[in-house]
Amino acid sequence: MKTKIHAIAGAIGFLMILVFWTSTALSELFAGHETVAAVKASILKGMLVLIPAMIIVGGSGMAMGRRRKDAPARAKKKRMPVIALNGLLVLVPAAWFLAGKAAAGEFDGTFYSVQTVELIAGAGNLFMMGLNFRDGLKMTGRLRRSR
Repeated sequence: MKTKIHAIAGAIGFLMILVFWTSTALSELFAGHETVAAVKASILKGMLVLIPAMIIVGGSGMAMGRRRKDAPARAKKKRMPVIALNGLLVLVPAAWFLAGKAAAGEFDGTFYSVQTVELIAGAGNLFMMGLNFRDGLKMTGRLRRSR
């Protein structure tokens, strides 16, 4: 049961970040400031789903992997703190800052600088979470281990 809860929470977290990242990129490239502001406000609301999912995936992963010493488990244990710190120290504060700036109509150099950092950090988290997903499939036998 823990494995299923972990997988579901991980998939929700990954998909939420993917939706945030994609909607941000598309709105910045193809929409006006009003749409960008709406996307930023929606991302804040989406964190009500994302943050609990990430807490569940982190907690369940720690519980299941506590005694594992194999390479995929070690790799996941190394990546998870980076993902968590990136989210807590970069992505969440950036989301709040950008939503405030967008709501105020302040699309200035600071907004776009923070937006760039947020997109890079988000892409990094998506990449690391994808690697964790792959390693989780290896650990459960759903994906063959490379030799």
